[in-house]
Amino acid sequence: MIWKVAYLPEVEKDLKALAHNQVISVRKAIHKVKQNPLPQSEGGYGKPLGNKQGTNLTGFLKIKLRKEGIRIVYKLIKTETSMLIVVVGMREDEEVYEIAQTRKNQNNL
Repeated sequence: MIWKVAYLPEVEKDLKALAHNQVISVRKAIHKVKQNPLPQSEGGYGKPLGNKQGTNLTGFLKIKLRKEGIRIVYKLIKTETSMLIVVVGMREDEEVYEIAQTRKNQNNL
């Protein structure tokens, strides 16, 4: 089953901040993961996030693009079989997770 993908409005700015080839990699990764965005413990691609370094992202998952150093944080909406992209950004000192925490709070996720 392919899940629907929705984006927070702020993600558009995240993508504009990336180089064109990085955006292509992000879109490919999201396309792959939407085939099975469940946590790895349930046979999916998502890596669970938790409560660490001042951010509580329990219930959120991440996609790591190691080569590019990019992280994509998303939340599953299982009742609708859709995934919500919360943030896309470079992995610099856990900043992407701090942004995800802020957006989680702002959007009541």
